[in-house]
Amino acid sequence: MRPAALLATLVALAGCGARGAAGPRDEAGAAPGPGPAATAGPGEVLTAEPQRPGDPARGWVRLVSEGYVGCGAPRSLYDRAFGPAPARWRLPGREGAGAELPYFANAFTTPAGVEVVTANCLGCHASFLRGELVIGLGDAALDFTGDLGPMLGVGALLVGDPAARAELARLTARVQAITPHVRTRTVGANPADHIAAVLFAHRDPATLAWSDEPRLPLAGGEPIPVDVPAWWLLRRKTAMFHTAAGRGDHARIMMTASVLCVDDVATARAIDAYFPDVRAFILSLGPPPFPAPIDRALARRGQAVFDRRCARCHGTYGAEGSYQTRVIPAAEVGTDPALAGHAGQFGAPFTAWFHRSFYGELSRLEPRAGYVAPPLDGVWATAPYLHNGSVQTLAELLDSHTRPTRAVLARGRDDYDLERVGWRSHPLADARDAAAEAGIDPRWILDATAPGSSNRGHTYGDRLDAEDRRALLEYLKSL
Repeated sequence: MRPAALLATLVALAGCGARGAAGPRDEAGAAPGPGPAATAGPGEVLTAEPQRPGDPARGWVRLVSEGYVGCGAPRSLYDRAFGPAPARWRLPGREGAGAELPYFANAFTTPAGVEVVTANCLGCHASFLRGELVIGLGDAALDFTGDLGPMLGVGALLVGDPAARAELARLTARVQAITPHVRTRTVGANPADHIAAVLFAHRDPATLAWSDEPRLPLAGGEPIPVDVPAWWLLRRKTAMFHTAAGRGDHARIMMTASVLCVDDVATARAIDAYFPDVRAFILSLGPPPFPAPIDRALARRGQAVFDRRCARCHGTYGAEGSYQTRVIPAAEVGTDPALAGHAGQFGAPFTAWFHRSFYGELSRLEPRAGYVAPPLDGVWATAPYLHNGSVQTLAELLDSHTRPTRAVLARGRDDYDLERVGWRSHPLADARDAAAEAGIDPRWILDATAPGSSNRGHTYGDRLDAEDRRALLEYLKSL
């Protein structure tokens, strides 16, 4: 198991996931009202709300150096288990305790004087694409299919210092609370929303004190799979999360990563004081350019198709482009409705907990029964598609008839198809054939009939002829 599997679990939370956020800000930190839509569209448009200003440069330093998760593995244990990170996993220019750590880990010293290694937000929000680390790109290959308990149990036998053992015991207790609710069926599915609900349930909303026994009833079953969107989309959106649940102050929502191990309000306030800077860094990011030649004439034809058929929900692009955060009812878009049914942290007991807590002082969780039609900046790089990551390429997104019910995935293996735009996959027969599938790791099989994993819906591209569809795909490469 690479260290990311452990560390990413610590940060796969509602806040640090920041799955959607505010658009650009004026000098006072207030969000300007969204511009007029290119065309009238369906659904509810959510207006921007005032946000606290921040400094992007300071935010980057905080993001990759602070211990906002609140706990971690003792540094002595981490170094013994993993050693220095490979050069390609290190962040250029990072100095001090984190210099030899992977990009997804921070080092900090706890109040008890123990240096620990913990996750940072890049555990879910950075990824390698075609051999390059892209900050802000959701990691489509994180593996939450395993069990972390045995790994931490062995680690406890290797730590002799009492203070370090106490820190490890604290981490272990939180992971043991999460583990029954975190395991996913498929590599790449992110259970963050489910984990957040579990952690809310174990805390007093007024004091944030931890309870070993849950204070709220927890739903059974496997977590609803969620795809992690790119951070650079946050510049345009006025609500966070796929279901537009995150309203009010977005920095306060982002820092709920601290709900794992921050056990008092005073510590939470200290973290919150610098999270507007972290948010400012996130809003400074832009998408990587498409890395191959684009047929510009074909793309111009595709733009006309896009403006006619797609812009009413996804906005327009270029110097005069505009976008509004528009929520499309789940029944209208036709995609898997499980997440829009207020799963995980968006269930009524957990949103009520949030609103009674420190996190709800400045922000709100108000999920809609639908999904945000996202902006499409850098859409070529953000496969898989739909809120649950069930569609592997833009070509499949534009033609629902080509989406296999079951497929073997190749996410994160540098097997990115620039022609069809997305991760290559190998379709399997709809009927399960144990003999034919012998030797295939089931963690890499995406089954669109599994709970929350349907790849149906968003069939708008089916109405296009083959030439318009080809032109539209070429245009999408250019965004």
